[in-house]
Order: sequence, then C-alpha cells, then structure tokens
Amino acid sequence: MTEGPWAGPIPPSAPPERLPQLDIPPPGPQRRLTVFFRLPLLVPHFVVLFFLHIAAWFATIATWFAALATARVPDPLYRFLAGYLGWATRVDAEAMLLVDRYPPFALHAPGYPVRVEVTGDRLNRLAVLFRLILLIPALIVQALASSGWWALGLIWWLIVLVMGRVPQPLFEASAAVLRFRMRTGAYAMMLTPAYPKGFFGDRPGALGTDAEEAEEVGRVTENLGASGSATRPLVLGTPATVLLVVFLLAGLAGGASGSTSSYTTGDEPGRGPSPSPAVTDR
Repeated sequence: MTEGPWAGPIPPSAPPERLPQLDIPPPGPQRRLTVFFRLPLLVPHFVVLFFLHIAAWFATIATWFAALATARVPDPLYRFLAGYLGWATRVDAEAMLLVDRYPPFALHAPGYPVRVEVTGDRLNRLAVLFRLILLIPALIVQALASSGWWALGLIWWLIVLVMGRVPQPLFEASAAVLRFRMRTGAYAMMLTPAYPKGFFGDRPGALGTDAEEAEEVGRVTENLGASGSATRPLVLGTPATVLLVVFLLAGLAGGASGSTSSYTTGDEPGRGPSPSPAVTDR
C-alpha cells in the first residue's frame, strides 16, 4: 500500500521507560551462624539508617521544590538520596536473607554484590506536584507485601537456618518484594520518573530483544563478576508468585487484626484513646 501525499513522516517512538534496577547474585550457601544472628548483627546499620532516614526526609522535601521548579534533581541531593536508597536496600537484602555478606557502612559500595541502578531522567512537573497522591497504590502494595514477609519471617529464618541456603521460590519472591520497595522509594524521592511496577516480576523479554537482553546481561555480568545478576530480568516461577500472594494476604490479615484490636481496646466511650504503638523503620 502506497502512502498518499498527506502522509507525514512517522514520528520516532518514545524512549523506553528506565525503571530502577536491583541486582542480586543467585542464591548460594549461607553460614548458619550468621543466619542465626542476622538481625542482631545488623543493629548498627539500623541505628545509622535511622538518622540517615531523617536527613533523607528533609532532602526529599528540598528535592520536591527543586524538581517542581526545574524538572530535575540537583546533583548533590541526587547523589545523597541515591546513596541512602542503596544503603537501605543492601541492609534489607541482608536482613531478608537474600545474601550472606555483611553490608559496608557507606552510601556507595561498588564492590558489594547487591547493587541499585537508578538513572536520573527528566521529571514531569505535574507528576512531581501530585507525587504523594500517585504513590498511594504503590505504597499500599509494598506495605502489605513487606509486612506480610516479616509477619512470616520466623518461618523463612528457620528454613534457611536448617537448609543453609534460600530456596529458589523464596529467593525470587523476596527479591520481588525488595525490588518493588526500592522502586517505590526511588519514585518517592524523585530519583526517577518511572512509576514503580513489576511486583510480580518481569515478563520474558523485558530487557528488549534477544540481542539487547544478551548485551544487558553481558554488561551486568562484567560489572558484578561471573555470578552475574539473578534479578535482571526477574522472571518468577509459579511457586514464587504464590508466595507473593501469601505475603499480601498475610500483610492484609495483620492490618485487619491490628485495626480490630485498636477498635476493641481504644477510643471507647468514657475512656481516653489508647496510645498508638510506635511505627519505626526496620
């Protein structure tokens, strides 16, 4: 079919959306002693991250105003927030039994096997203005999944302690939760214009054509070493998908039971409100 004289040039396709990426090596043997004391060993990191979280909160407010005015994040703020996100993600990966290597006390750790890759693309001012409202669905999903994982955390800890390694379905599901949490944090801090997605993993071919995927995998392998990345792309099997649903249901059940408990124990007629439990980051 020939084109008529009214046919204009075909507009170039929009550049592909660049989601933040999380690289984690494949699951391997873990030392039972470090598994047993995993959370106590990470207490120093939790303390440091508590103060970094406060600094990141103020930095995010400054970033919001800057992004609203210029559609970009100032470089110093970007480097700090990206470093904070990477640090928190590395600690979460260790706490969730995805790796067995103690994370360094550093904003940037190029030699650590867990890596976060965020590309600072130009932001949409309208999306920046309504960022908190847009975030609500993603925040609900990541909160349910994370709380569900930790509600059943004792089971995962016992499994890894007995087996000396993380079963593949648990690894995939835990990595999916952590990656979605990381992407939600990156979007909240204006580090990326890409809305968090991929909670149930990537579809086959998510990195592009076979040639593009091979090139991407080769680049990641060159950066990470021979082990490569087990999460780029992150293609989930059926057992891992079922586990993700279990996480969501456990988080939902925990939230419902907490609401019921608050209703039955506080704010009753003739009584003052019961004190709310403190909410802290892990």
